[in-house]
Amino acid sequence: MNAAGFGLETRGSVEGITAQHPWSRFVAMGDSFTEGVGDPEPRSPGGLRGWADRVAEELSVGHDDFAYANLAVRGLLLEQILDQQTEPALALKPDLIAVSGGGNDLVFHGSDPDKLAAKLDAGVELLSTTGATIVLFTGPDWGGTPVIGHNRAKVAILNENIRTIAHRHDAVIADLWALRELTDARMWDPDRLHFSPLGYHTIAMMVLDTLNVAHTLHPLRPKILPDSSWRHARAEDLVWARKYLFPWVLRRIMHETEEQLRAKRPLAGPVFGAGMPPGTFIGTNPQDH
Repeated sequence: MNAAGFGLETRGSVEGITAQHPWSRFVAMGDSFTEGVGDPEPRSPGGLRGWADRVAEELSVGHDDFAYANLAVRGLLLEQILDQQTEPALALKPDLIAVSGGGNDLVFHGSDPDKLAAKLDAGVELLSTTGATIVLFTGPDWGGTPVIGHNRAKVAILNENIRTIAHRHDAVIADLWALRELTDARMWDPDRLHFSPLGYHTIAMMVLDTLNVAHTLHPLRPKILPDSSWRHARAEDLVWARKYLFPWVLRRIMHETEEQLRAKRPLAGPVFGAGMPPGTFIGTNPQDH
């Protein structure tokens, strides 16, 4: 059982398992989703882990020359992600690129999903000139989330555009909308804007499966939540809005911007370093995880 209360299904040791794949340099681009907000881990650069770190950990197994960079910065809009991270990503000469963005545009700015898709299409076209495998993410289904859920139709439209973009540029789709496990509240951070460690773990498994890469990750078993009445659920919604949503909106109004933040892994390098030696996460005892 880890600190978040998640138990682990039977898990094999990493020893003797080598992930068979063609990639040696992975660059992740995006916002808080790719940065890993909601998944604190002091041993990871930037104090966060997330799905991208988990994927990089698995891809590095048996590949001594594997390098990983994470350029994501929380709060960025899609155009900012492409403008600020594309050139650094190209300079790192990756052969695997993950790009995710647009959620902040839709949820907090009411942006037009077709216009967002046009920007993403142009960005992916440029990134595809590297010859790298490109992974694109559809947005999750926020239908059951108060306030945010009213953007469900726009997310669905953007998702269909993303599928078209992926087909046009021969990219891979990591389909968060189809990952129905994410409709479980335990997959989300208490702020309901970011995923929990359980959510990121589940997403990492899906990404690796989508890439057809053998890995050591197995489903986590979340603890059972107590039954909740309608009245209690509404009270929780009010607490959430006061504690998380309103402060977030206020920070945006006060222009707490990405200029105050930096990418946690701006340079491509080994996944495991002095502060996080091999085996820190992969193949560790569930009770220590």
